[in-house]
Amino acid sequence: MVAVRPAPLAFYASPFALQLRNRQRERRLNLRFLRRVLTHTLRSELGVAQAELCFHFVSAAEMARVNWQFLQHEGSTDVITFDHSSAERGTRNAELILHGEAFICVADAVKQAREFKTSWPGEVVRYAVHALLHLLGYDDLQPAKRRVMKREENRLMRALAKAFDLAQLETQNPRSEEHTSELQSPMYLVCRLLL
Repeated sequence: MVAVRPAPLAFYASPFALQLRNRQRERRLNLRFLRRVLTHTLRSELGVAQAELCFHFVSAAEMARVNWQFLQHEGSTDVITFDHSSAERGTRNAELILHGEAFICVADAVKQAREFKTSWPGEVVRYAVHALLHLLGYDDLQPAKRRVMKREENRLMRALAKAFDLAQLETQNPRSEEHTSELQSPMYLVCRLLL
């Protein structure tokens, strides 16, 4: 009798390891819905072959702490992105691979939604898209590059608004809210270290 070894877990795994961590209480988030939106964005809109990403949804106080600790900027901000693939930048086997994490401040999304007369779920999705664009190499520090990034961000938001009802990000039922939606992967350790 020949022993047959099962295939490694990675063989069955999705090409997208997405961890979504809700660490704020400003608004309830439907992380399962957001996972579908992000997976669609990565696969269908951006053509990404593989991604290992962690999104932290945080309070203004935590965002201010992260902003100061890593960027030496005072106060909260809407989104901060960390690219963990910068040493491996480029493609492997002609496939686009992303590896990074983003901190998204839900309180800032609520505030900016009021200011710009949009919805806070739309703002949260916009910040996630913004983070993905940074991981793809888009830059918003110079005005010309910022305009290019903003055009792509707006294009993606229009496509997502056609494909999804972004209001579904807001969870009405507390039982359906997920505090954490994660797949076990090496990125899980990075996310846990930041807690």
